[in-house]
Amino acid sequence: MEAHASLMELLEDIHDPRHARGKRHPLPALLGLAVVAMLAGMTSSEAIVQYGKERGWEFLRHLGFTTRWGLGKATSSRVFRRIDVADFEARVGRWIQGRLGSGDAPHLALDGTTARGSRDGDAPGVHWVSASAPDVQAVLAQLRVDAKTNEHKAALELLGVLPIQGKIVTGDAMFTHRDLCAEVIAGGVITSCR
Repeated sequence: MEAHASLMELLEDIHDPRHARGKRHPLPALLGLAVVAMLAGMTSSEAIVQYGKERGWEFLRHLGFTTRWGLGKATSSRVFRRIDVADFEARVGRWIQGRLGSGDAPHLALDGTTARGSRDGDAPGVHWVSASAPDVQAVLAQLRVDAKTNEHKAALELLGVLPIQGKIVTGDAMFTHRDLCAEVIAGGVITSCR
């Protein structure tokens, strides 16, 4: 049943870390706006809020907003600093996967990335491994990793939660470890390294 759940249904029970006092907008509405705006190419809190305002009240009401006023960049920014981002990303990934047909994404690409500008002095940058479907231009899942040496462990975890039967899985040399290749072969996929 979850395969056909709407985005708003999947976002409904995400833990809301905000205090009851001062809550103007339901959390699923704020998160739904963020997803729709990002799908439309918005990349900052300010752009997401502006996107919602430009679409008008009917659009916002459809997402679950209950009041016309108070939608602002600061609220959006606070929400994303406090929510469980991994849970949010997993739910959006499940929503995307639920919309894909069996032949829509025959290719999965594994890749590790470090966020530009996230390194601070001696502290390493924010690093994650993602599994994307290039044919539909969507990231299906991603996991944050502590360091580049843990990429293949995160990739193993991703392969354990993604439907990989009958898909071509590609990755760079970082993903040529025996245990990762064994997982891919056990999943019944065609492997490829680039």
